[in-house]
Amino acid sequence: MGSESLQVRRNKGNSAMVTIRDVAKESGFSSTTVSIVLNDAPLARYIPPVTKKRIERAAEKLGYRPNQFARSLRSKRSHTVGVMVFDMTDPYCTLVLRGIENTLYQASYLPILTDVHNERSRFERYLEMLLDRRIEGLVVLANWLFLDINLLADLEKSSIPTAIIGCELKGDSMSSVIVDNEIGGYLALEYLYSLGHRKIAFIRGPKTLGDSSPRWRGVRNYAKACGLELDSRLIVDLPESRDPLSSFEAGQKLTEDLIKQKRAFTAILAFDDMTAFGAIRALSKGGMRVPEHCSVIGFDDVAASALCTPPLTTVRQPMEAMGAGAVDIVIEGIKSVLEKREVGAHHRKVAPELVVRDSTRSLL
Repeated sequence: MGSESLQVRRNKGNSAMVTIRDVAKESGFSSTTVSIVLNDAPLARYIPPVTKKRIERAAEKLGYRPNQFARSLRSKRSHTVGVMVFDMTDPYCTLVLRGIENTLYQASYLPILTDVHNERSRFERYLEMLLDRRIEGLVVLANWLFLDINLLADLEKSSIPTAIIGCELKGDSMSSVIVDNEIGGYLALEYLYSLGHRKIAFIRGPKTLGDSSPRWRGVRNYAKACGLELDSRLIVDLPESRDPLSSFEAGQKLTEDLIKQKRAFTAILAFDDMTAFGAIRALSKGGMRVPEHCSVIGFDDVAASALCTPPLTTVRQPMEAMGAGAVDIVIEGIKSVLEKREVGAHHRKVAPELVVRDSTRSLL
């Protein structure tokens, strides 16, 4: 008994080597019958339950595992979805990827993850490699993408159900999931205004980044609605960069410049959380405490926002839900392809949420 158990364990350790023929020999049935049972082929319904049971027991004893790659070649399905991230170092990615992975897992799809480092050549090469591996769908996390129309055109040619997260699209061939940046900017300024802040400094996003314009539009819309005059001397822009972490250093430098101007301000509305962290660092170095001397508000609600000192007030993107939503769209697209239905694009805009922590205080 002990030697038999040892043999089973040894076989299970080498399960990749166990073949249909091995299971046939162990069970006493033909390779054809074993193949029909283990692959749950249509003819399996004609095979007696007692036969199926013997074959399944033999397969389990030997530690047999089906060759998924061979099976995919026969069925012309890979059950894989490509996931392309523009910069993995961006803290924004963590929760979005969690939503993508969880939803793919629940739907029994395997993700193939690539980081394109914000490089067009790397994007094109990885896309080519993913297509060679016969992915059935594609999720693109455009977390720091400076929009390139030609790059998106390359995606359109692939004719694979695709959803892009974090990049607003207008076309009818690729789907998109974004946060409502305009509402987010509106909420941020509305909150600072409600606390009594009127002298507010703004660190806007890079001009060519897709999120920058709608966030600033939301700020201007609220300022107009409440009659708040924005001081152009307190409005600065993050420089162009393909590194999402660069906004920390830029936020620190721009805040130091604002302090040197000796133009009074009681709050800073930062483009994102990384920028806000940089602003807090600059204020601290300048002898200004947050929020006693200056309130700071960010955007995104990355994991570090709740852990920094003081914990950061921010506008939260529902990042995990955005990742899950993009996968839902892609899987529905895959079903449409399999059922030979027309695949239509879906564009979802999700609502942000204000998260109040300790980096802001009332002046009233």
